[in-house]
Amino acid sequence: VLDFNDPFSTEVKPRILLMGLRRSGKSSIQKVVFHKMSPNETLFLESTNKICREDVSNSSFVNFQIWDFPGQIDFFDPTFDYEMIFRGTGALIFVIDSQDDYMEALARLHLTVTRAYKVNPDINFEIFIHKVDGLSDDHKIETQRDIHQRANDDLADAGLEKIHLSFYLTSIYDHSIFEAFSKVVQKLIPQLPTLENLLNIFISNSGIEKAFLFDVVSKIYIATDSTPVDMQTYELCCDMIDVVIDISCIYGLKDDGTGTPYDKESMAIIKLNNTTVLYLKEVTKFLALVCFVREESFERKGLIDYNFHCFRKAIQEVFEVRMKVVRSRKHQSHLQKKKRPTPNGTPRMPL
Repeated sequence: VLDFNDPFSTEVKPRILLMGLRRSGKSSIQKVVFHKMSPNETLFLESTNKICREDVSNSSFVNFQIWDFPGQIDFFDPTFDYEMIFRGTGALIFVIDSQDDYMEALARLHLTVTRAYKVNPDINFEIFIHKVDGLSDDHKIETQRDIHQRANDDLADAGLEKIHLSFYLTSIYDHSIFEAFSKVVQKLIPQLPTLENLLNIFISNSGIEKAFLFDVVSKIYIATDSTPVDMQTYELCCDMIDVVIDISCIYGLKDDGTGTPYDKESMAIIKLNNTTVLYLKEVTKFLALVCFVREESFERKGLIDYNFHCFRKAIQEVFEVRMKVVRSRKHQSHLQKKKRPTPNGTPRMPL
């Protein structure tokens, strides 16, 4: 883990903070999204009583630290160095229990956002209105509107209208939590415009309806083309990835159980009963391209595969540029540390 005060640390591995009142569902979100825990099993999780930090390094794109904060944390406690924590943060996710009285949560949200913004104005503030599975559709919309209004009014009263809050309706019992996390992670990927542009070029030249670039481990989509995302489409993609990995684990391993269930040969075609074809192809060790194609367009599979080959080559070039930047920043960071003065005030001399 890089030094918190290292100016390059946030660019190499961004930090995502999970905050909110006790029992709002923070730990459950982390376990379901990144540890494949069944939502029903989260009922037995104990309340978090200390800051839990975890590295998520599934691929070069999905690469960050996630910090789960206990709900009872006190920003005014002198032992809590909030400036150090907020200084290196890329995104702050504040979880609000939609089935509870959220007035206290809104007060804590306002305190958290104002403190964090003073330390680091570049933080992305993401509000998860959580546990909406127990609400009717009308109640969901009304709750989101009320929380949105109250939170922004509090900021306006404090003269902080320029702070932007993003709101998401989430539940661990459907795919909404994965889509919300996808949107959060995408904001931390500097190559996102490049990836979206590559996907737009790919689908327009291949006759494809919709394409997602997925991280197969977390089922977070790190990029998609510019057409709107339909929740049902996203759920089908997630289910397809699960099917591919499950079948590969059964039939794709060697007789002695060695090998990997997902490799460069991984591919799947699923024909739906509405004349649509789902097409999955391996892009890198942790990334998959999932496409929606009309049956008549899929007849030109050779063209799609050729364009996919060009797309994968371009993605690899993006990776190479990313790794060069990371290595360069680490090298500069190392040089800066060498130049720092020793405790007696003399500069460090390189060996």
